[in-house]
Amino acid sequence: MLRPLDGLFNDADYPDLLVGLGHPDDAAVWNLGDGRALVVTTDFFTPVVDTPYEYGAIAAANALSDIYAMGGKPFLALNVAALPPDLPPAFTGEILRGGAEKAKEAGVVIAGGHTV
Repeated sequence: MLRPLDGLFNDADYPDLLVGLGHPDDAAVWNLGDGRALVVTTDFFTPVVDTPYEYGAIAAANALSDIYAMGGKPFLALNVAALPPDLPPAFTGEILRGGAEKAKEAGVVIAGGHTV
């Protein structure tokens, strides 16, 4: 899937990129210095359950689990959602509430995002 990016971003050109496309994992890791690193991930998938609240919660938990899998401690998240224009606003609200409550449970703040 990422083959079109071959040769565009060579890990060797970015010495602070500890985990990237050269050795893909659950998340990318960028060296911040002083023994600290930033672990970054993004997830996007179609609903796996019928209730919008549970879908939002599962989506957030899945993204958080990638950070935990890399040994990171999540503290900040961005929300991204592609929703059909005819989706009732209450449905959208429940998806976002499910994700936000899961994030809050983990001590993570939703700092922004994008919806299309």
